Amino acid sequence: MVQQLSDAVGELAGVGPARQKALAELGINTVADLLTYYPFRYDDLQVKDVNEIADQEKVTLKGTVASEPVLARFGRKKSRLNFRLLIDHDVYMVTFFNQPYLMKQIETGQPIAVYGRWDAKRSSISGMKIINPNNKEAAFGSIYPASKSIKQPTIRKLIKQAYDEYGDAIVNIVPPTLMAKYRLLSRRQMIHDMHFPASQDASTAARRSATYEEFLLFQMQMQQLKQTDATTDGIAIHYDNDRLKAFIKTLPFELTKAQKRVVNEICLDLKSGKHMNRLLQGDVGSGKTIVAAIVMYAAITAGYQAALMAPTEILAEQHANNLAQVFADTDVNVALLTGSTKPAARKTLLAALAKGDINLLIGTHALIQDGVDYANLGLVITDEQHRFGVNQRAAFRQKGGQPDALAMTATPIPRTLAITAYGEMDVSEIDELPAGRQPIQTTWVRSNQANSALQFVRKQLASGSQAYVVTPLIEESETLDVKNAEALSANLQEYFAPDYTVGLLHGRMKPEEKEAVMADFKANKTQLLVSTTVIEVGVDVKNATIMMIYNADRFGLAQLHQLRGRVGRGSKASYCILVADPKNQQGIERMQIMTETTNGFVLAQKDLELRGSGEVLGVKQSGMPSFKVGDPIADLNVLQVAQQDAHALVQQPDWQSQPDNVALAQYLKQKLAAIGTLD
Repeated sequence: MVQQLSDAVGELAGVGPARQKALAELGINTVADLLTYYPFRYDDLQVKDVNEIADQEKVTLKGTVASEPVLARFGRKKSRLNFRLLIDHDVYMVTFFNQPYLMKQIETGQPIAVYGRWDAKRSSISGMKIINPNNKEAAFGSIYPASKSIKQPTIRKLIKQAYDEYGDAIVNIVPPTLMAKYRLLSRRQMIHDMHFPASQDASTAARRSATYEEFLLFQMQMQQLKQTDATTDGIAIHYDNDRLKAFIKTLPFELTKAQKRVVNEICLDLKSGKHMNRLLQGDVGSGKTIVAAIVMYAAITAGYQAALMAPTEILAEQHANNLAQVFADTDVNVALLTGSTKPAARKTLLAALAKGDINLLIGTHALIQDGVDYANLGLVITDEQHRFGVNQRAAFRQKGGQPDALAMTATPIPRTLAITAYGEMDVSEIDELPAGRQPIQTTWVRSNQANSALQFVRKQLASGSQAYVVTPLIEESETLDVKNAEALSANLQEYFAPDYTVGLLHGRMKPEEKEAVMADFKANKTQLLVSTTVIEVGVDVKNATIMMIYNADRFGLAQLHQLRGRVGRGSKASYCILVADPKNQQGIERMQIMTETTNGFVLAQKDLELRGSGEVLGVKQSGMPSFKVGDPIADLNVLQVAQQDAHALVQQPDWQSQPDNVALAQYLKQKLAAIGTLD
């Protein structure tokens, strides 16, 4: 049988059902997925001279085991493994924590290479792993996103196995003229050097080639969507203008000038026979949801159905509850469909949807699954646009007769970047906040001032308000000095007891657990909610007036701004407290900028100016499409070049059949064919 990269990963030896499921949870379903599951960083495994090492530097030392290994156990599941390493004529102590199984690999008198962190004061190394001292191939250790179900060494081993078995099936996708123009590596060499680079130069060249390939493929899909729009007849939605005006008058507030402008832009698109494909971006709290409600109502007055897709069940449920209130006195029938919808309720809902009895459906990606059929879908809206891939958006558009499409993002993006990243879309901006909305006061404190900040939080809770506390990690990490959600919630519960109750919310909880935690917080049964960034988008509790963010320097500016936007949603004064000990001047500048402005557009521009590719949480610009390798901020010039190249390619008559473009056309065809199977 001919091996193809589209083969299921289960074809590899050693990948049974359990491991296949664990890989699927990481988005790895095929051999191609595995080969392009690129490392997010590399450990430098090149052996260094002891005299050249800086204190606390991660290094590889090579020598001879000079003493028997000694294993000491202490605490619950904790251990320390010590032995002495002879390098030239000097002896150094090596310590491994919580890796007792390494004892079998350490033999007195045998050569060994150890990778770990150097302690100059003690002339010792805290080991992280043992390396084959005879391995000449990889000078850099690839580090991959892993999970509890499947660990780093297994991922690394499977990638090596896949490359060895399927290397001959790897063909170039980028047309040869472009490969020559930009001096790109062959795809086979690129994939090899992404995983097993022999040097820093090899790694850099591979990442450069992979970034261009990724951006070109993305932009080709954008161009194809744009061509489809240009050649496809759209729906002319002749809405009832009198009913629409009457509905807007029932709203308990006056629309801002910016809201009125974008409503007019979208309504003009609805009326035209042109297929609408528009991006609506606006700052946190600028009122995008009510704009969405108005234009969905417009489509419904013309006899069409509307659908709103959100990235999380929490946000979908919140939209459903809020819009049910907005449309309470109208003939709009709102329904909610998510992965948690019970089978019996789902069956009833789908029948009503197919008949047209439901004219507004809100949900998660469940809205685009097979079996969800609409009677007369006219308008689809995706909230938090960047959370959905190109294929998912295309699948949504195939439900019905090419409905108009509106995408929303809460993170303002510099306009040049938005146009480049969403080249197939028209862009509308809401660039002002509703009247009466109080600016959020933002303060930056160092970690040694956190207790005084908590005293301020206690005063706010005493006045009847509620607070969020956000932290980057869920569980304890031995490598990062980061406050984690579980330990932090326990500490804060002790600090605020018995007066106030602390809740905990994180991404590993089941949907029903998340809903229960949020319901308690909304009902003020818990006054303080400790959370990871799962509450970054959309969560709306008007009584919450404080957002306290630990290790704030580990988040991007855009993500901090999103988190800050969870408060200040009611009439009370609101506060954001950033707890951070930045390690460099750029980190200090980022904290200062957050205290100086609450304007998301200003922050987005500053983010663009300040950031390189970065190595912190939130490194990918929130609001942007997700990429495996490229960073649309740091690699903006590559993204723009790829857009120009993609545009030039599709302008060529019958470009798909030209010999140089066959592999690219075939790849894109396979991607489009996979749309119907998206989860």
